[in-house]
Amino acid sequence: MEYIIDNPETQKTYAQLLLQIPTLKNGVTSETMERMGISYEKNWGVSTVDLKKLATKFERDHLLALKLWNKRWRETMILATLLDEPKKISEEQMDFWIKTADNIEIVEQAVMNLLTESPFAFAKALEWCRGKKLLVKSAGLLMMGRLSITARNSIDEMFEPFFDVLTPLAKDPQLHDIFYRSVCQLARRSHELHAQCVSFAELLQEFTEENAQELGYELHKEITSDYFQSMIRPQGQ
Repeated sequence: MEYIIDNPETQKTYAQLLLQIPTLKNGVTSETMERMGISYEKNWGVSTVDLKKLATKFERDHLLALKLWNKRWRETMILATLLDEPKKISEEQMDFWIKTADNIEIVEQAVMNLLTESPFAFAKALEWCRGKKLLVKSAGLLMMGRLSITARNSIDEMFEPFFDVLTPLAKDPQLHDIFYRSVCQLARRSHELHAQCVSFAELLQEFTEENAQELGYELHKEITSDYFQSMIRPQGQ
């Protein structure tokens, strides 16, 4: 367990943020999210664009991020992902944040803004793909897709173990859209990984599970199209 001593400056910034968030509230956004089934303990409906603008006014601060996450407002949790320091987050924290996320929006924000910058990103992505909870498995897929784009200095071989954990996820209809997007991102990374994704899509078409079959056909059609292949990252870029 991580123990961090509080300090007055961080507490002052924390209090300042709690005062500023309500001034950016949007009731229509909050109500729309409720109708879509996206619920929080507290949601002011502040747009992610406004939250990102707000975050730029403050320095990254690991302690501040922990305090913001624990507040459990939608906005404080998103700000936590924007203001934490990637090199200071632990595996334990990554697990805790994903397992205590309220919904897929927070998981996506955490992955996109912070977690893929962690030294543990590849290991946690693989681990989460083997998880039991829907949001944990979603996080694993999202991490794989995001790393395909951002981890430019990583060799392709680091992505190959994902093919061993993707098959069970392809059978789950609740993961269909995230699975599709993430594998498409992986297929764009290089011609080598593209070829592996094509073979994987062909394999899925042979499954008896309906969702896996559908994904196989959809992925194969998309990633073998001329348009898609023109977007594959050239070697060395």
